[in-house]
Amino acid sequence: MILRSLTAELARSQRSILLIGPRQTGKSTLIRSLSPDLELNFADEKTFLDFAQNPSELPDRLRKARPKSVFIDEIQRLPRTLNTVQSILDTKPSPRFYLTGSSARKLRRGRANLLPGRVLSYQLGPLTSKECLYEMEAEDVLGYGSLPGIYLEPDRKTRKAILLTYASTYLKEEIQAEALTRNLEGFARFLKVAALYSTKTLDFSKLANLAQVPRQSAVRYFEILEDTLLIHRVENFSRGVGVRQTQHPRYYFFDTGVLNAILRNFIPSEDRIGPLFENHIYVQLLNSASSQGEAVEISFFRTEGGTEVDFIVERENEVFAIEAKAKSVIHSEDLRGLRQFKMHTKKKHQPILFYLGQAEKEVDGIWIVPWQTGLKKLGW
Repeated sequence: MILRSLTAELARSQRSILLIGPRQTGKSTLIRSLSPDLELNFADEKTFLDFAQNPSELPDRLRKARPKSVFIDEIQRLPRTLNTVQSILDTKPSPRFYLTGSSARKLRRGRANLLPGRVLSYQLGPLTSKECLYEMEAEDVLGYGSLPGIYLEPDRKTRKAILLTYASTYLKEEIQAEALTRNLEGFARFLKVAALYSTKTLDFSKLANLAQVPRQSAVRYFEILEDTLLIHRVENFSRGVGVRQTQHPRYYFFDTGVLNAILRNFIPSEDRIGPLFENHIYVQLLNSASSQGEAVEISFFRTEGGTEVDFIVERENEVFAIEAKAKSVIHSEDLRGLRQFKMHTKKKHQPILFYLGQAEKEVDGIWIVPWQTGLKKLGW
């Protein structure tokens, strides 16, 4: 088992925790490592029905067990339980709660009380390079991603089977079972098109046309993907930049393995490796920060003339401009975007280029580093 970075953060805190993340990111495993006294799993149908039918089920069980800590898994299945948790937390002394869920949408649709001021919220994603001791194999993670169960599975055929099942299970359980849309076939087409254009500028009209669905349906489907944590929207960086930029956001899938499973193609071929590497670096930046409890803002930079930098990462008083290049040899033209960004912004920052090579060097103040070395330099 791989020790998750967030474990130490949660263990240090004495507050109750709400841990959100996509399926199979290891939320339950992480919380169980903290040894809660009582575990309640709403994915278990009997437990679900007991709590659905009896609003006082939680207080009744706590009076009987008198636990110091309580783990409620899949809390989004019964969002109203959070009201009961709030009532218990407002009564001193109270147990510490660990709450996990895989769908922010279900919590919102259930008008869930997310307990502001009473619980600390965290997100858990796939494994980070730091958690894997900076020993990830690029071809491996670009093809199969870094969900814990997939990453630790030695057989590639089994990995493919699990990931393909993941993709179909998402459609069945998250979409069909929750009746998020009546047109499951149209949504399935949209999901595939969205995966195909991951890392690109978000253009609802184009996605709708390719998926053969109305534009308003494309907007709704995209929101479903965001709310069920499969994709992340990234806005354009505009502060302190004296040049006209594109206004549309970009988006990234939460894991390259799941993205590939949707497309049924696990080969990071020459025509695919660039977007896959960019998607993977975004996932690493986002999850490396969240796994250590850091608040960061990630945006991108692109002018109307086509000059771009993949990621502008802002944390505390630091700013990093990061370009991801899926190549082993870097040429001067690969640094163009970083140089242009430096010309256009007055904001103090460190330009970095992540690549697939082995050498580490500096050119005109730009760090050129192997991608895992770059993450390590950032403390991630």
